Amino acid sequence: MFWSWLSTILILPFNALVIIPALLLWICGFVYTAPPTAQAAAGWALFPLGFALAVWTCGLFHTVGKGTAAPWNPPKRFVVRGPYRFVRNPMIISVLMMLTAEAALLNSRVVAIWTLAFWAANQFYYFPKIEEPKLRERFGEDYAEYTRQVRRWIPKLRGYDKQ
Repeated sequence: MFWSWLSTILILPFNALVIIPALLLWICGFVYTAPPTAQAAAGWALFPLGFALAVWTCGLFHTVGKGTAAPWNPPKRFVVRGPYRFVRNPMIISVLMMLTAEAALLNSRVVAIWTLAFWAANQFYYFPKIEEPKLRERFGEDYAEYTRQVRRWIPKLRGYDKQ
């Protein structure tokens, strides 16, 4: 299980958070200029929040779901605990938070554009075309009911209670 979990981290979020931004910065000839103080403060606040959310959600997939975020080892049980009670995609939200923090701390428009492209790819392609149909197939009416009550990106104020 450890190697599956480690490969999930190295292949999925590491690429989105490190490899792709680094390549984009290199291709664009990035030269660092310090961000304004408020922007830097926002980045320094947002990154640890996103990281904590990522650890929490990965932990829930491991302990409750008995799997990982990777398509090759998905959770075997439907996870509707912690942040999943309030929003359907807290794991991707955590990556978006960390990418936004990177863009702010590096004062980089190209990383900001990558963040928006990453969100759009998930919003308009990956979730509706790949992930959600597979979840409906695996978890049936439980997942269908969950999607009717819990939004994809904007957290609910009251958590989903049906388990």
